[in-house]
This record gives sequence, C-alpha cells and structure tokens, in this order.
Amino acid sequence: MSDRDDIVELDALDRHIIYRLQHDARNTSASTIAEEMEVAASTVRNRINRLEDRGVIKGYYLDVDYERTGFQLHTLIICNADIPEREELASQALEIEGVVAVQEVMTGNENVHVEVVGSDGDDLSRIGRELDALGLEVLDEDLIRNEYVHPYEGFAPDRGLSK
Repeated sequence: MSDRDDIVELDALDRHIIYRLQHDARNTSASTIAEEMEVAASTVRNRINRLEDRGVIKGYYLDVDYERTGFQLHTLIICNADIPEREELASQALEIEGVVAVQEVMTGNENVHVEVVGSDGDDLSRIGRELDALGLEVLDEDLIRNEYVHPYEGFAPDRGLSK
C-alpha cells in the first residue's frame, strides 16, 4: 500500500491478534486470543477476517527445513534490475521453479533479493540463467544456513496500549 488513504487503523485487539499470529499462527486459536483480550471468540474471528479482507494479514507461511527434504542448497541470489522494471521482474521471478521468495529492495543496486531452493549446483545454475533471461542481473549468491523470524514488537500486547 503506497497511498496513505489505504492505511488501516489498528486498535489494541487488532495489534494483539497480529502479534499472536506472527508468533505462532498454527497453535494460536481465536479462543485463546479472546480469553487474553476478554472478548468473544467470534469477535476475534471476525477481526481476523476483516484484517485479511483489508490486506493487513496477507497470508500464512510454512517454515520448511529444506535440507531435511533433500534440498541442500537454500540460497539468496542478489540481483539488480532497472528501477522502472523492478516490480514486474520481481513478480516474474516467482514463476521460476525453485524460487520461494522475492524481495524488492529500495536501493539503486542489489535491489532484488531472490530466495531459491535447489538439490544441486545444476538447479542453481538453471535458476540463475532463468533470472538472467528475465532481465535480472545476478550480482551475488549466498547460501542460507539458518533463518530466524520474530513478531514485530510494535504489535506486542505489553507496549502499554489500551484495549
């Protein structure tokens, strides 16, 4: 969302829902959140639906240990794209087999980060060639050993925000 008119105002319940789902969406029920916030479970379910409908909650993602499934090469490929084409090229990169995530970065160079998974060097070479064919200039490749994520603390319930 780039337009300030698209900003969704969040109250304490919305922030708490987002925080808890970021922490562990799979094991967090509407009933648990409802108890914590002293509201009905149906209220929490309605809020989640509203947050999804308004694009605040964009999806739920599975954390996969690729190495345990035989894909030893979990790699971050740093690319460059001309600014006018960056968004379109980033979107197209997702269509390449083995690409699991793409991030546009607001810099002049190194402005598209492509996370890929492959079983061997041939997979990585093929992906690199396909990125190049799209018009993305591959600048660097780094193997990802581990990835750690954490909920955004701005939504944490103990930040003194009232219900």
